[in-house]
Amino acid sequence: MGTLMWTAAGSLAAWLWLLLGQGFFWRTDVRLPSSRDPEVWPPVCVVVPARDEAAVLAASLPSLLAQDYPGRAEVFLVDDGSTDGTGPLARELAERHGGLPLTVASPGEPPVGWTGKLWAVRHGIGLARARGPEYLLLTDADIAHAPDSLRRLVAAARTGGFDLVSQMARLRVASGWERLVVPAFVYFFAQLYPFRRVGRRGARTAAAAGGCVLLRAEAAERARIPDAIRHAVIDDVALARAVKGGGGHIWLGLADRMDSVRPYPRLHDLWGMVARSAYAQLRHSPLLLAGTVAGLVLVYLVPPVALVVGVAGGDGVVAVLGAAAWLVMAGTYLPMLRYYRQPPWLAPLLPFTAALYLLMTVDSAVRHHQGRGAAWKGRTYARPDTVADEG
Repeated sequence: MGTLMWTAAGSLAAWLWLLLGQGFFWRTDVRLPSSRDPEVWPPVCVVVPARDEAAVLAASLPSLLAQDYPGRAEVFLVDDGSTDGTGPLARELAERHGGLPLTVASPGEPPVGWTGKLWAVRHGIGLARARGPEYLLLTDADIAHAPDSLRRLVAAARTGGFDLVSQMARLRVASGWERLVVPAFVYFFAQLYPFRRVGRRGARTAAAAGGCVLLRAEAAERARIPDAIRHAVIDDVALARAVKGGGGHIWLGLADRMDSVRPYPRLHDLWGMVARSAYAQLRHSPLLLAGTVAGLVLVYLVPPVALVVGVAGGDGVVAVLGAAAWLVMAGTYLPMLRYYRQPPWLAPLLPFTAALYLLMTVDSAVRHHQGRGAAWKGRTYARPDTVADEG
């Protein structure tokens, strides 16, 4: 019991530090900053990379075309080698719904050293630059925007002097597995990249949510976006780091009226979403993997084990330490559950969800070592350090 007591004490100490010292990551009130409308609305180009997105496009693309933006804006959908009719469907939706002008283009297969999404983004930005936009909105094909989304993003960027404004869209939470896993996904992301630190000048923390990134065109050129991050699997974080590293001011927060319409109804679907990039997040390092596994065990799994073992073994100190750590854990998770409109009784289940994420992360490493890592829609990407640099 002595070892378990000290381990439980370490877990509680870790949770007290996370509660107070990790940028208040657990708070969900970081929303789009207050703003005022500019006197002249700058021109904006929207770039939508899309690969086999016919299943979700009808629920997302019309919302972009229907933006009530007062300035000049147009949409470029880049069909990244789709085989399901994504491009023709996009044109059909534009004819049916009208709204902002839509251009559908295809860049062909990406060259070695590029991910398909970033190659599509490069092509879209190239087309957009001919229109001379002040801002680029990079948004995924599964994101449905409220009619005032673009207006509010531009107003916030102008008012706050931001080079990058990113909102994390509210992911779909409908199936049982989505309720269990999705809010935790955002919670863990915020724990790694506390939103308050992202937006703080001088802070090293940089991140973005790839579903919605408003980027000043000048900042994109200065940071050589997307060429500088062309083989990044976790492209949103890499993009934010490049912009912030180049002296840009960035902001990241949760969205109120922007939703992902992509379903992940089964555990298999959610598992694939996490496992395809988890090991890349750890820079394909076995040492970082071992540290992550140990950290997840200490922080998320030790508290319930200590409580159960302490009660069963009659050790009140161990039980109290475990219960206290579990209580703090559940308390920090409640705001995210409220944001996703989920019942509070899911909070004590966070250790189980964390165990799933631990297994997904290990599986991600196994996949990479088997040559199946970073697989997405028929493509598998090599580790960046194994790709020849083409300049």
